[in-house]
Amino acid sequence: VKELHVYKADENNWRNRIGFLLKANSSVLQRVKVRHYRPSADDVSQWAQSLDKLLSHKYGKTAFCMFLRSEFCEENIEFWSACEEYKKLTSQKDLASKANSIYEEFIKSEAPKEINLDFHTRNAIVQSLHQPTATSFLAAQRKIYNLMENNSYPRFISSDLYKDLCTAAERDAKHIKS
Repeated sequence: VKELHVYKADENNWRNRIGFLLKANSSVLQRVKVRHYRPSADDVSQWAQSLDKLLSHKYGKTAFCMFLRSEFCEENIEFWSACEEYKKLTSQKDLASKANSIYEEFIKSEAPKEINLDFHTRNAIVQSLHQPTATSFLAAQRKIYNLMENNSYPRFISSDLYKDLCTAAERDAKHIKS
């Protein structure tokens, strides 16, 4: 029973936190007629096409993060995002520093946000820490991406959160046209 209350509280919490995506300031909408700060109905519907489309949209990624948090698996998107930032680094000093940070936060046994990796992938990362490259986390990032794509993403698309976002975006589109 306690777990059910925690789940309901978490569900209400993500609904509250994502409220900024669902609510509109009508006076601003009427003046500007463009909603740069919120997803359109087309944006939200495109998120259902692929995980890539979802993650490439600022608010899509935010909504997905909130959904993963409600499912207690936000470490996956956080790791994936950290790897995306890591791949952009150019100096060896920055690569080494960020590689160690990612290892400590996500890879190391008993890490605060430990992700689920097989021994070989984890071991390859440990070996690469001596001379990290831009691709040091690529195999692990692909595994986590596949995990999200095959498990979390389909649940997100069928979730009440996604349905609420679709409904709100469609309602807003009708409101703006009238």
